[in-house]
Amino acid sequence: MTKPIIAPSILAADFANLEREVKMINESVADWVHVDIMDGMFVPNISMGLPVVEAIHRHSKKPLDVHLMIVQPERYLEAFHKAGASVISVHIEACPHLHRTLQQIKSLGCQAGVALNPHTPVQLLENILTDIDLICVMAVNPGFGGQKFIEGTYKKVRQLRQMIKDSGSKALIEIDGGVNLQNGAPLREAGADVLVAGNFVFSASSPQDVIRQLKAIG
Repeated sequence: MTKPIIAPSILAADFANLEREVKMINESVADWVHVDIMDGMFVPNISMGLPVVEAIHRHSKKPLDVHLMIVQPERYLEAFHKAGASVISVHIEACPHLHRTLQQIKSLGCQAGVALNPHTPVQLLENILTDIDLICVMAVNPGFGGQKFIEGTYKKVRQLRQMIKDSGSKALIEIDGGVNLQNGAPLREAGADVLVAGNFVFSASSPQDVIRQLKAIG
């Protein structure tokens, strides 16, 4: 089995020392920088906007994995692409015309992702799986970091892995929320490709060591 893609979530970083935190990720074995965008409407929190994303991109040597937890994300896709996003994920719950939105993301030259809230069944993706590059499975309710991992996530990942296999899709499965060394291995066994970790990385005494340990999961 290949090694997982590790995407530290910059939302948990020290924003007073953002350049330092991005440099730490650059020097680690992490693969992506996960960037959570919250608008206070789709989720009950506000995180960061385009100037912060631009600043992260300026200093980052890793691709930016931008997760839009916002209403009407299609209005801002081009702006986030220009700000430096390599991957843009939108929530299925926020996109009444999801296929069109995915095509819009791809037309910008970005990888197109779809995020699912914990209550959303994976079967809703069945008819568009081959149009998706990344499926972000929320293992917590979106909006705040540091929440407890939802155990039902394993079942969703197994279902998704089978659906991807049956459809011939090349979509990667990303897990966002509550990821740590205890659940990382079973998530990989269930079929996860990308592990997002925020507080678990940035609250550690040695974030680079934690990233290295996550990367070492089979």
